[in-house]
Amino acid sequence: MWILNKKSPRMRCLSVLTALSFMACGAFVPARVKAQAELPTLGDSSDLTTSAERRLGDRIIRELYRDPDYVDDPVVADYVQGIWQPLLSAAKSRGELSAELDERFAWEILLGRDRTVNAFALPGGYLGVHLGLIGVVATRDELASVLAHELSHVTQRHISRLITQQSKQTPLLLGAMVLGALAASKNPGATQALVVGGQALAIQNQLNFSRDMEREADRIGYGLMAPAGFAPQGFVSMFEKLQQANRLNDNGSWPYLRSHPLTTERMADMQSRIPPGAASAPGAPTQTSSEHAMVAARARVLSNPGVDTLRQWIAEPKGSGFQSQPLPRRAAALYAAALASSQLRDAANARLVARQLDDLVRQDPAAHRLARLLTAEIELAAGDASAALASMPEGNHARRPELVLRTQALLRANRAADATQALQTWVATHPKDATVWQLLASSWQAQGQALRAIRAEAEAQAARYDYAAAVDRFKAGQEMARRGGPAVDHIEASIIDTRLRAMESLLREQAAER
Repeated sequence: MWILNKKSPRMRCLSVLTALSFMACGAFVPARVKAQAELPTLGDSSDLTTSAERRLGDRIIRELYRDPDYVDDPVVADYVQGIWQPLLSAAKSRGELSAELDERFAWEILLGRDRTVNAFALPGGYLGVHLGLIGVVATRDELASVLAHELSHVTQRHISRLITQQSKQTPLLLGAMVLGALAASKNPGATQALVVGGQALAIQNQLNFSRDMEREADRIGYGLMAPAGFAPQGFVSMFEKLQQANRLNDNGSWPYLRSHPLTTERMADMQSRIPPGAASAPGAPTQTSSEHAMVAARARVLSNPGVDTLRQWIAEPKGSGFQSQPLPRRAAALYAAALASSQLRDAANARLVARQLDDLVRQDPAAHRLARLLTAEIELAAGDASAALASMPEGNHARRPELVLRTQALLRANRAADATQALQTWVATHPKDATVWQLLASSWQAQGQALRAIRAEAEAQAARYDYAAAVDRFKAGQEMARRGGPAVDHIEASIIDTRLRAMESLLREQAAER
């Protein structure tokens, strides 16, 4: 479940909804088309339709997008997508992900600015990943194992199954949710008590079934690893990491252990699936790459922006014995120090450390790309847009981190027209990218294209499932088009009319769900 450190009353209500949806409804959904012969499954006795499940997920995700702890960091998100997409493809090729679910579900990953080690699945094909998880996994394969496990909760329709199995508990859970929401505005402490009480009974009553689901998600997730290009050993090493945390840490900071109970049986099952000698096969057990270490360092810095912690990151490369550490660890330390210096507005030190990082990873293309992006980010934060553009990685600028950072620099340099084409191309193939839609709105506004800017703002709101805000912006655009003037593009006005009707229809459906 998604656990937030800082909760406003509204976020406490969200926590209730998310927790209840996850724990009472389990972990996720999707339908399975073909069972693997060697993997006995729990069956597909679910009453919740895929459409109903998607609607439930959309309701939850609308609130998560409004959460101040939601973060769209292009660098981290791009890295996670590079793991997520191959897993999705593997699930399709193995028959785990049906064409219906592929079409109906969102398959979106949201990042949470939270230091806890956690990941979770929500109805409708949404996944949440805390930066704290990304910050502690040692390899790309370990992160892939967590995502594969959560994906398998979806493809096995676990939320729907739990709703069916625990139908008698649903009124209790819904009651706890409603009472928690009512109490939130009056007594936050009472809300927490109600949530805990409502969850406790449901968890106790469904524990055995939940463990069966965890075993099933393990087995199916394990089967996705190799076809997706990841070492299955990542499952074992991640289990070992979780087991160690379970022994040493029982203060609630590892919620993944709470929602995914780790048993010796599950660990033995995963270990037994690794063929003898596989651990020494070329490229099989993975080691920490510099690229992964740098992304993990970025996640740690972004998840804990406190001044004292940032200063600790800055000091680490100056410690004794630093040069004797493995290259990936040095790369991670330098990356964290440069990013932390930039956040503390120490541009001089940020540039110095970034140059050291660039020299260190120059022979590693993936890591060097991240170093160049960081340098550009530092220059932009320092107010030097030209230097930021000059520091961008060479080659393909169609990747999302390059697109976002380059656009921000071009806008700062009063060169908005240079960014427009690339932004339009991106949203044509990624219409749910709210961040890029917002950048496109800023680009159009800077060029005096007010109507197009309003439409892009509306599309950004629609991408976050805030249909009321989208309707408001589309109506503003419609009113501007009616007034006429040189800035009015009649084709754009026609698009706004069409999109307004679509948003109004979605808004009515949204209101009917309440």
